[in-house]
Amino acid sequence: MKSVSEEKITTNGYNLHVIQTKKYKTINVVVKLKAPLKRETITQRALIPYILQQGTENYPSARMLRTALDDLYGAVFNIDSSKKGENHIISIRIEFANEAYLSSNEQIIKKAMHLLNEVVFHPKSNGDSFDTGIFKREKQTLQQKIDSIVDDKMSYANMRLIDEMCKEEAYRLHVHGYTDDLNLINETNLYEYYRSLLVEDQLDIYVLGDLEGKDIQNQVAEYFSREVSTNKDKVETNTQDVTKVKEITEAMEVQQGKLHLGFRTNIRFNDPEYYALQVFNGIFGGFPSSKLFMNVREKHSLAYYAASRFESHKGLLFVFSGIAPADFQKAKDIILEQMEAMKKGEFTEEQVDETKNMVVNQLKETMDHPQGLIEILYHQVLANNNIAPEEMIEGISQVTKDDLLAVGEKIQLDTVYFLTSKGGSINE
Repeated sequence: MKSVSEEKITTNGYNLHVIQTKKYKTINVVVKLKAPLKRETITQRALIPYILQQGTENYPSARMLRTALDDLYGAVFNIDSSKKGENHIISIRIEFANEAYLSSNEQIIKKAMHLLNEVVFHPKSNGDSFDTGIFKREKQTLQQKIDSIVDDKMSYANMRLIDEMCKEEAYRLHVHGYTDDLNLINETNLYEYYRSLLVEDQLDIYVLGDLEGKDIQNQVAEYFSREVSTNKDKVETNTQDVTKVKEITEAMEVQQGKLHLGFRTNIRFNDPEYYALQVFNGIFGGFPSSKLFMNVREKHSLAYYAASRFESHKGLLFVFSGIAPADFQKAKDIILEQMEAMKKGEFTEEQVDETKNMVVNQLKETMDHPQGLIEILYHQVLANNNIAPEEMIEGISQVTKDDLLAVGEKIQLDTVYFLTSKGGSINE
């Protein structure tokens, strides 16, 4: 594949990543604000994206903000927060037309940077607090989001699995925050925290598109210079040894049981076994041809769905399955049998090659989308490493069966979580 050209510049209190490509007729800019996951700030950070999208000093309503985006030839704009490993990240994204492909001579990049500057540095405020009307409305929106998680039983079961599995680790923290915290937040203390976040968070700015002949460094510098605090919290990566497998059963008004398992892989993005872990997960439960899908769902008809995924920056692997409440023991046994089969190498060279191709194709598909490519490149920042996407593809293509067996040796079952129906029986 063609190599990705990423120029990195550290200046003015941020890291600028310039990715030159003629593949797209749009330009994508992503602003990433990163801080350690912390119980005392997670709800504030979850609320901030909702508020930032509702207005700025010069565009004081969501409607005026949308009009400004429309004036940028229908630019697409969104903000969210997420956790990756023990990092909490606020992402501000804008995609707009490349002026090189327009008949007018408008300075679209300059206008887009100005709009981003407005959103990031000049949100609508009353001087020392966020706008009261916006704050109250968006606080209620976040409360509804927190309350609605229990309605999505798959997401709820995964959240509860992580609650129990990572009790002593920052990774347990809920990305949408907590009602208890929300009651303590007001427009003034949230604004005060946001001003400190702008100084203390690590700031990375990605600009991707056909940028030839455009002085991106100076165009960004005009709108994104900032003072930076040297007093930065470090991310503490906790690793727990599995001394005893935890098993938790909860009952709710559900028709379909949710059986979720959490494993410690002891492998992260920086580790040499990371490529093999991707292939291991693919054979185990990552694709429709995987052991979980074929055995738990197809062969034994025990699950409505059965799949697995791993967390690159935390060293965890999760299994998700939806089952009849009475099939708990049988489904759990078959899931664990598939993991045991992986550890024993009960898969063919042909399966290894097929899965490597699928993992590579999945990676290429992600990279075909500009936002996907930026997310892949941001993995390097999170891991404090420098692995180019083409190196990742090469690493995956070189994975052997022995590499997969080495991965299997590191994986430990940590927690079994089962959400069942009230009054439902569990067949032993």
